[in-house]
Amino acid sequence: MKGVRLLLLLTSLFASCSTLPAINPLLQQSEPVCPSPFLKEPSRLIHAIEVRMAGETQGAIIGVTLIDPSTLFVSCAIMTAEGMVLFEAQAAPELQVIRAMPPFDSGDFARNMMEDIKLIFLPPVGEIRARGMLSDGARICRWQGKDGDWIDVIANEPASMAINKYSAAGNWQRKIKLNRTAENAYSSIELTAKEIFNYSLIMTLIEAEPASK
Repeated sequence: MKGVRLLLLLTSLFASCSTLPAINPLLQQSEPVCPSPFLKEPSRLIHAIEVRMAGETQGAIIGVTLIDPSTLFVSCAIMTAEGMVLFEAQAAPELQVIRAMPPFDSGDFARNMMEDIKLIFLPPVGEIRARGMLSDGARICRWQGKDGDWIDVIANEPASMAINKYSAAGNWQRKIKLNRTAENAYSSIELTAKEIFNYSLIMTLIEAEPASK
């Protein structure tokens, strides 16, 4: 009996971790247009970034991001408010770390940073597997990447959008909330990441401008 109970418990836990949100089809549209908050032109963005862990603010930094959607070029720099560069890297498409000071010099930091930037600013790479609505009425399109991971792009009209990433097994990895304004879709970004120590980044736009190709 204990073995049966344990099996039921493990099955329940697995299901709760791996179930993606259900998508209901739209009755009025056979193929709805997917939400697309992503950059379409080369852009340079500067954000003030607040780092939070366990609900407490750990520090504040400045992030400078340069992206060209046509070539998938991504460049990122993290600096102090005084202008000291703590981290700099680019992917074109191969990752190149130019500068990395502690605590930004860990082996996976640069790769994870670039993947997060792509997740926020560039359309998912893969195939659309589902389109429709969530239970709260938000429009959603679900992509599956080449590695089997899942990316949901969700529109909560009129000013809020979300991007959620799950592993191939359906385990949540990233949640991104975009609170856009008439001036810019990236005015306010909140990224919540599931790692050994979960953390959140609160990004407030300072400046955005077109970048030359």
